[in-house]
Amino acid sequence: MRAMVTAATKKPRARAAIIGLGFSAMSRQPIGTIRELAATAIAAAAADAGLRLKDIDGLLLNKSPTAATDELPLRLHNDLGMRDLALLAAMDSEGCTAVQMVQYAALAVEAGLAKSVVCVFADTPLKGKGGGDTFAMAMPLSGIESWEARQGFFGASAGYALAARRHMALFGTTHEQFGAYAIACRQWAALNPQAFLRKPMTMADYLASPFVVEPFRVFDCCFPVNGAIALVVTSVERAADAPLPATYIHGMGQGHRGRSGLRGDEAEVDTGATQAGRTAYRSAGVSARDVTQAQFYDAFSYVGLLSLEGYGLCRRGAGGAFVARGHTAPGGKLPVNTGGGHLSGFYLQGVTPLSEAVIQSRGAGGERQVDNELILVSGNGGCLDYHACLLVSPKKRLN
Repeated sequence: MRAMVTAATKKPRARAAIIGLGFSAMSRQPIGTIRELAATAIAAAAADAGLRLKDIDGLLLNKSPTAATDELPLRLHNDLGMRDLALLAAMDSEGCTAVQMVQYAALAVEAGLAKSVVCVFADTPLKGKGGGDTFAMAMPLSGIESWEARQGFFGASAGYALAARRHMALFGTTHEQFGAYAIACRQWAALNPQAFLRKPMTMADYLASPFVVEPFRVFDCCFPVNGAIALVVTSVERAADAPLPATYIHGMGQGHRGRSGLRGDEAEVDTGATQAGRTAYRSAGVSARDVTQAQFYDAFSYVGLLSLEGYGLCRRGAGGAFVARGHTAPGGKLPVNTGGGHLSGFYLQGVTPLSEAVIQSRGAGGERQVDNELILVSGNGGCLDYHACLLVSPKKRLN
């Protein structure tokens, strides 16, 4: 009977692989333009993959929605001396763009459109003394053109705070549960030399921190930096020649529910993450129970709680209780954002969780290394509007 087992009964094989990871310098001070930082990260990712820039024939670009349109131009490939590209595009799906870039790169190499594709995100939101920052944009939630701007409803924190309040009203989620998530991220960051906020934080420290907009305190909010990160995606076959262990892409999904504005449409708690996760699990031939760690886009603590629910890692409404029991912290049964995430690691939008997933997949996490059998990576854009995810592993085929 065993001899009759066919390939059709096995788990699907990986679709593509990430073989290069490159960082620019990262700082809270001005360190260069978006264009310069992107070029540095791309060169570093190519070297990490054991490739020359001329070996790369695809380039996908992602800049922050708040950056000027000419700060990361398509002609960036000329800066790097990259010629005869088979794939070139600038993408914008807000905070889930980085994950989508890797998805489209994987599909491109699988289809033979390109051989090796580099995906890069770069941003310089912090301008230094007197320069301000670029985070005070209106979040379009009402569906009424420019209403939010006219009402002074600026900043992502306002929109996400309203969503968090809805979760609190529906499920009894508490300030202390948001605090538990933030503290777990800080505990992970203490194990990550690259994290920006590593000082130990207690619940008393968290509760004593000032509100930004209720229910969010300072420690519930992301910690932005200037910098860039790039990744190189190639085929499973070419990944065998990479100098470092490959991160194999097994599942991909997206979900964009839209907002009807009608009664009963709970866009603040029921998001496209459910659809994205369902698609990814199906394509990889696994379920949420198989995930051994998660790297979430968590610009606010509430997003981490909601992602646990949306991706089926705990039941609806139970994210707060799940985190409060220590399940996502070091030593917990489901490690989440093992580099500190956006709250204590650094905020470079979707490449923050992607970079940590690659580090974990390679077994290069040092003190923070955990089981890397199957890693869920998420991206989230707008105010819980746009969702994309990946399922990655160090294995070509899942058990």
